[in-house]
Amino acid sequence: MLLTEQAGPVLTLAINDPERRNPLTNEVVDGLTEAIRSAGDTVRVIVLTGTGENSFCAGGDLAGGFFENPIETHRPRGGLTDLFRSMRMARQPIVARVNGHALAGGFGLMLAGDIAVAADHATFGMPEINVGLWPMMISALVHQALPQKLAIDLMMSGRRITASEALAAGAVSRVVASIDLDTAVQELVASLLEKSPAILALGKAGFYSTGDMGFDSALDSLAGGLTAVALTEDAREGTTAFVEKRPANFTGR
Repeated sequence: MLLTEQAGPVLTLAINDPERRNPLTNEVVDGLTEAIRSAGDTVRVIVLTGTGENSFCAGGDLAGGFFENPIETHRPRGGLTDLFRSMRMARQPIVARVNGHALAGGFGLMLAGDIAVAADHATFGMPEINVGLWPMMISALVHQALPQKLAIDLMMSGRRITASEALAAGAVSRVVASIDLDTAVQELVASLLEKSPAILALGKAGFYSTGDMGFDSALDSLAGGLTAVALTEDAREGTTAFVEKRPANFTGR
């Protein structure tokens, strides 16, 4: 079950099954992927969250046949890779509003976003090993987000870490008191809306596309990216506004 709401330029996607800790069912995965892929130019920021106060997302739906008939269900399970790719390829910044525990595939879902704001009561981990599974699908994201020793510890032990530990490890961007979560997310979204959507899109693409490149290849690619930025109207407007000591009027071009 997925709730979709667009308020002006902000698209909020909320997994809505709090009694089952907001699992990543095939339907939810497909719904998230479609919503992100179809977000047009009127959407400038995407907020991803779960309903309720206890769970952001607890991962795959173990009770829904998600891991039954491994061969037959290989393609549906692969939908998670489509979702992660869609999140990374999206032009818009994706903010994870982590209202509660982010576990297993839900931990990966959070990591696939660009910025994660977590409530201080949230916990994080990859407990798949406790039920005889392994967090295969999210490993690509975990490698990028966590130090290797901590990552393999969490995978092998299945233990959870606190929000403060996740912040120290770099898994989340910000941690706030639970009562302040909505305010913190709203302030972050407002600040993103003040930026040029064109430059955010170009910058996001350049950041992720060069992450696995060698140093020289990354520099060459980023040099081209800087030229692409310089060719935008928003870059000209932003630098002119700075010199003239006035607010910039970005148009996304």
